[in-house]
Amino acid sequence: MALEERKMANTNVIQNLVLENREKLSISGVLDVLSFDDQVVIVETELGLLTVKGENLRINKLSIDTSEVVVEGEIYHLSYSENDIEKKSGGFLNKIFK
Repeated sequence: MALEERKMANTNVIQNLVLENREKLSISGVLDVLSFDDQVVIVETELGLLTVKGENLRINKLSIDTSEVVVEGEIYHLSYSENDIEKKSGGFLNKIFK
């Protein structure tokens, strides 16, 4: 989805990222936690996939009712990508059978 299309489709979506001292990240508008370990947390949000990278990462709060997640640890990197990973990357199986 293009940036302009996403802006039009998500006009009522409010998402907040609050990073405190690069050690505590509060995220609202979370749909699901797709993957996590002590170095990478991948969260599906209403505005796309959010990747958090760092060290000693842990999820201290996960609330489905309020759509909030709190990640703590040494946070080095935050990035958004499209919701559909397979469309963007071509998919793992598509790469194998090309």
